[in-house]
Amino acid sequence: MFVSSISREELHQLPLGQFNGRIHIIEKTAQVNRVCKSLSKEPILGFDTETKPSFKKGSSNRVSLLQLATSTDAYLFRLHTTGLPKVLLKILSNPKIIKAGIAIHDDILHLTSVSQFNPSGFIELQKLVKEYGIENSGLSKLTGIILNFRISKSQQLSNWEHEVLTEAQQCYAATDAWAAYEIYKTLTELTI
Repeated sequence: MFVSSISREELHQLPLGQFNGRIHIIEKTAQVNRVCKSLSKEPILGFDTETKPSFKKGSSNRVSLLQLATSTDAYLFRLHTTGLPKVLLKILSNPKIIKAGIAIHDDILHLTSVSQFNPSGFIELQKLVKEYGIENSGLSKLTGIILNFRISKSQQLSNWEHEVLTEAQQCYAATDAWAAYEIYKTLTELTI
């Protein structure tokens, strides 16, 4: 059904894909409350976080951005301005809402360092893909293997706390969460 791995060369031969839906930048608590009413009704969300890189040895920054995505909408929560309000923590703690992502252990650790909560409903795609015989586990390669396109990682080390996120940053952040959503949906639809 899927190849077990993909080389860098094979990945670069695939067409470039990106999220083309609506991107919502959430910077104020009032926006968080409004958006979370809608998100709490979603059964599945793609999940990711971004942290402002630190180029000093032994130094690290707090998580800057939380991304949650559906097939049509991506929500970018600027945590350095909103924090993690209770209404958002309810979604992250709700076992009935699946949050699918890659390498989520560290993301959850970073989020719980901002506000304590009991994470529930998280699906680690790196574990899930093993059930389908897939050996690669990074988002780029999984997107190539499962969704048949490649994604750009060019904005990964950008400043996620900049006053205004660039269009490239917004697209990158939205694409990462959306790709996780699409990978999960594709795999689970195969088993239905």
